[in-house]
Amino acid sequence: MGRGGGDEVDVGDISPDAWRLLRVAAGFEQRTIERKLDDIMQAHVSMLENDTRSLSRDRLDQLFELYRTNLTDEQIRVLVEHF
Repeated sequence: MGRGGGDEVDVGDISPDAWRLLRVAAGFEQRTIERKLDDIMQAHVSMLENDTRSLSRDRLDQLFELYRTNLTDEQIRVLVEHF
């Protein structure tokens, strides 16, 4: 996968719906995130996706990089721009 499109995304501008769609498109369940990333719990992902709480910039970057490993730049661009 090329990195161009994903590198251009500002994780602070991703909507809650887009975060959910990125997770699902990347093939992750919320609970799986706890096992993949230190310091991020299922509840954090749920609150982010439900727009009840955000995560720190570092945590958003970690989450985005995890999803990005399973998505193409085109998938990322479409989900972030349209949702």
